Amino acid sequence: MGSKSYAHLSATEDPTWLKFSLIGITLCILTIIVIAPTLLVFYEALRNGFGPFLKTFADPYTQHAIQMTFWVALLAVPINTAFGICLAWTATRYTFPGKKILLALIDLPISVSPVIAGLIFVLLYGLHGWFGPWLMEHHIRIIFAFPGILLATLFVTLPYVARTLIPLMQAQGQAEEEAALTLGANGWQIFWHITLPKIRWGLLFAIILCNARTMGEFGAVSVVSGHIRGITNTIPLHIEILHHEYHTSSAFALASLLAALAIATLIVKSIAETLSLRQQNSSST
Repeated sequence: MGSKSYAHLSATEDPTWLKFSLIGITLCILTIIVIAPTLLVFYEALRNGFGPFLKTFADPYTQHAIQMTFWVALLAVPINTAFGICLAWTATRYTFPGKKILLALIDLPISVSPVIAGLIFVLLYGLHGWFGPWLMEHHIRIIFAFPGILLATLFVTLPYVARTLIPLMQAQGQAEEEAALTLGANGWQIFWHITLPKIRWGLLFAIILCNARTMGEFGAVSVVSGHIRGITNTIPLHIEILHHEYHTSSAFALASLLAALAIATLIVKSIAETLSLRQQNSSST
């Protein structure tokens, strides 16, 4: 019966009831899990008015957490961007033994729990870790300090740029670069004038994702920071402290800042994604 009813449909055309059912289910799940909780964050942040909302950001500990988060992003994103470009170039332009292992290792930070990543750095650089005694002897502090937070964030956000650029550079090929090489261009000229313009929107997309992950990282940073208020707290860690101390309004006010940054990230990401697809389509035609 079913095969006769749908015999006139093409392979890619579903019945109308199925189409609207799937759309309805998708919208319901998105509303329950994503849209409603996000809107609730802004509602709770502003429920007592703009006065208490703004007062949250006048708190010195909150200001320090915001500054700490931006400093970590300011360093981690450029470092991972440079590393991701080098890694993508190496993976797509050279053939060498162990290349598959290298590509598999790029995904390690995604597959490992951020908490485990934090514990790894504690094991290495903590007071009782492998390098702990030497670091203490030379008055170098990594765990429960800014360097530890930066290292943990670098580890967690390492794959985002490389994993975005590798398939993009593989799809675009090397024909133009090889032509430039025969005309006498050096490696830097080839990258700056040929490769970078071709990957610029994909690179922007990757940087945005990397920045969003950097500013919202909690697990690994929580382990290596020590939750020291006014010294090592980032925005997510400070939100947790405010919530545990029943400063609900302040916690939601600060959470709304991260939510607003996430929404802005999505908007810019969508624009970059669209421009990147247009660029790929124009280069393939």
